[in-house]
Amino acid sequence: MLNRRHLRVKALQVLYSYQQSEVKEILPFEKALLQSVDKVHEMYFWLLSLLIEVADYSIIDADERANKHLPSEADLNASVKLQNNLFISSLKQNSEYLAAVKKYKISWNFDPEVSKSIFISLKNSAEYASFNSLEVHTIQSDKDIIKYIFKKLILKSPGIEQIFEEKFINWPVDKEVLQALVAKTFKNFTSENPDDNKLAQVCPNWDEDRPFMLDLFKKVVAFESEYQEMIAQKTKNWDSERIAVMDTLLMRMAITELIHFSSIPVKVTMNEYIEIAKEFSTPKSNSFINGILDKILADLKTSGKVRKSGRGLME
Repeated sequence: MLNRRHLRVKALQVLYSYQQSEVKEILPFEKALLQSVDKVHEMYFWLLSLLIEVADYSIIDADERANKHLPSEADLNASVKLQNNLFISSLKQNSEYLAAVKKYKISWNFDPEVSKSIFISLKNSAEYASFNSLEVHTIQSDKDIIKYIFKKLILKSPGIEQIFEEKFINWPVDKEVLQALVAKTFKNFTSENPDDNKLAQVCPNWDEDRPFMLDLFKKVVAFESEYQEMIAQKTKNWDSERIAVMDTLLMRMAITELIHFSSIPVKVTMNEYIEIAKEFSTPKSNSFINGILDKILADLKTSGKVRKSGRGLME
């Protein structure tokens, strides 16, 4: 699921686009920020739909084998148990899933070889043979083979990786979140009654996270000059052109949180942006940002601009 760090990263990405844009109208960028979260939602349903596509290919495979010129006994009795898999059947009946497929116009018809290639790999596996040999199927036993398809075949397929990278610009950044969402779906589906099985929530606390993300973005933009001056005062010995744009944005975001988000502990803010810098900026950025923010934080505390509403939030 998307946590606050993921939302900070998405705000950072849109702030970078805003910084590079000649058009400084904020509303289109707010819209882009919300769309970046919705894209995670969309990717989640594309992955779920791919699981169904692979299961349904067992029918196509069985038909093709039965219609060979000289089919063997195995060809004539090819298993279609995967198509009736209890997890897949439950997912197919899920109203939220069906609504999302319609909303996002999800269809793998543009590349039918995708499900075929995954199924062929699956068909030759010991896991598939074991699944087909089961006399009694439970939701747990049926989830096991779908987990295998997802973890060992889909996630390790260069072709799938390429498709998602081409369709979704943030796939490399969001891939880990999407794995967690699918894993949560497996965990949630415990009943053989489809109505009892719930999909994962991309943002479980969206009522709180949405305003946090938008407010963070808007305030970083609104106080750009003021907070840029704070940074400039602490980097006088640095060539401003050599300070990475990402570093500047991360520091402005941190200052914004320190001043305007009273319920977020100081330590959390400092740690979060230092960690984000490790992943999205230069190798030495985290140390640089840590040093500058420590100096700015000291000034903010002295001037009384850091006001935290809970006990222990100042540390």
